[in-house]
Amino acid sequence: MDLQYTPEDNAFRDTVRAFLDSHLPGELQRKVRAHLRLSRDDYVRWHKIVAQQGWAAPNWPVEHGGTGWTPIQRHIWEDECARAATPPILPFGVNMVAPVIMAFGTEAQKAHYLPRILNCDDWWCQGYSEPGAGSDLASLKTTAVRDGDDYIVNGQKTWTTLGQHADMIFCLVRTDTSVRKQEGISFLLIDMKTPGIAVRPIIMLDEDHEINEVFFDNVRVPVANLVGQENRGWTYAKYLLGHERTGIAAVGRSKRELAFLKQLSMQQLKKGEPLLRDPAFAAKVAGVEIELMALEMTVLRVISEEGKGPGPQASMLKIRGSEIQQQLTELMVEALGPQALPFDAAYLDGEHEHSAGGDDLGAPLAAWYFNYRKTSIYGGSNEIQKNIITQMILGL
Repeated sequence: MDLQYTPEDNAFRDTVRAFLDSHLPGELQRKVRAHLRLSRDDYVRWHKIVAQQGWAAPNWPVEHGGTGWTPIQRHIWEDECARAATPPILPFGVNMVAPVIMAFGTEAQKAHYLPRILNCDDWWCQGYSEPGAGSDLASLKTTAVRDGDDYIVNGQKTWTTLGQHADMIFCLVRTDTSVRKQEGISFLLIDMKTPGIAVRPIIMLDEDHEINEVFFDNVRVPVANLVGQENRGWTYAKYLLGHERTGIAAVGRSKRELAFLKQLSMQQLKKGEPLLRDPAFAAKVAGVEIELMALEMTVLRVISEEGKGPGPQASMLKIRGSEIQQQLTELMVEALGPQALPFDAAYLDGEHEHSAGGDDLGAPLAAWYFNYRKTSIYGGSNEIQKNIITQMILGL
């Protein structure tokens, strides 16, 4: 598919490629291409390299450290980063809490937190879901009770991605129990080193420690860390989720994984011929590629609406993006067949240079498949996104 980029956009792409070619450390690129697990230092290292170039927050306004790029240039940047296999710039700070602070925070909050987010001096995590409040997020039970210049926070959050590394957590808390559940929620910024916070790991199907439970036991949080107005946190939460869902589409990453799938299926044989030449399997790959092309065009339409925050269209991107990611991992496992059953956790963690089974290319794919079962759930389950589309776009 030819998107007919302008000469200026093509020149910009050349600039981005030159930067990535000269600044992306080879060991980080190898890890991403091989589907190996990234450490905290890996994420921070790449973020700081990009921040030094001034490109860590392309979506931010220039006055806060943004690039001033056009929507197409931002798309090219993300596309080229995926093609080059860079570690992702984690979204929790740059793309999630930062837009909320810019839109609703105080000048003091902007001055303190935004530069630290931009330079990855603080690692952020998200405190939304609870054991009894996932898709029905407004049912959250974690409380924050005002005590002088502090809130006293008690409760529990779950599925907290990479919370074991976090310096800060942005958290939805209940500050009023006497009103409709959506109207009694506030948005707090909490230092993870505050006494009373405990982080407990949740080990996933792929044997990775990626998510956590976070417990709050009489945790004191300064009132100055309240974003916006008390009891208006539901509004800020929805604003943040729109930014999260747009990012979940991950078109560039899926394009890279599609290329990997084709490479993999050319190496697997069926009746003496590469699997990709099997009509039935080739049709499946072509179907995913067509859906991905359509998603990319939809993303470009959404991001080109300058001056508007993500609306219900973000739900469409989230649904199709997550489904395509899952389909790609399913086809990778199908291409390997029984060889995909075992996986080598020690190899994924970088403890060995090569996998125990001798297939470095295929060794991570079962874990990769298991991990991507979550994409249709996080950021608001796809079933909930369909309800949003029905109500806000179709008007039903």
